[in-house]
Amino acid sequence: MTRVTRRYKFAASHRLHSSELSEPENRELYGKCNNPYGHGHDYVLEVSVAGPLDSSGQVVNVPALDRLVNEQILRDFDHRYFNADVPEFSTDLVPTSENILRVIENRLSARWRTSFPGHWPRLEGIRLQETKRNRFELRTN
Repeated sequence: MTRVTRRYKFAASHRLHSSELSEPENRELYGKCNNPYGHGHDYVLEVSVAGPLDSSGQVVNVPALDRLVNEQILRDFDHRYFNADVPEFSTDLVPTSENILRVIENRLSARWRTSFPGHWPRLEGIRLQETKRNRFELRTN
């Protein structure tokens, strides 16, 4: 079994704020990330897939993976304000990096078999680097 990881970059902004909490509770929980005007990040997204080598000697068709990530993630996330521009966050879902990972997983999984019919490759994990100090990882298998 071989793993392949592709790296993508996008810039986006967000405000961490829960409608279920009071203003003081939001400030206490989210600190400077609760800024009413939002704040931005230069994100680094890594998508890892795994599987056996196919007859071409590859685990994944890289252009197909790039197309999937561009269509399902980058097109809607790059240079956007998560709270208003990304439908999953326009309601009550707070755009924490953990929730952003879940949205990315859901979007990729929903179209995975269209891009990769058959049993392989499998989406193995997603990593999102928000800052030099903050990196989040979701293992999908």
